[in-house]
Amino acid sequence: MALLETAIRDQVNHDLDCTEAACRLMAMRAELVALIGRWKAAGGNAWMPGLRELPRKTDRSAEQPIRAGRR
Repeated sequence: MALLETAIRDQVNHDLDCTEAACRLMAMRAELVALIGRWKAAGGNAWMPGLRELPRKTDRSAEQPIRAGRR
């Protein structure tokens, strides 16, 4: 889904029609909602992290060693 969102942003930035990509993204989101509903109906009740709770690729641990020549 993230790749499709990026493609939509790129199309919008270049003044291109993103209707097809947007419709595919909405279908993916509807499918995801349906899958989550089925999971919950089957007894799934575990907490799912949102995007804000997931670690980011740019986050750096305070314990990372400093490379030689960089401070």
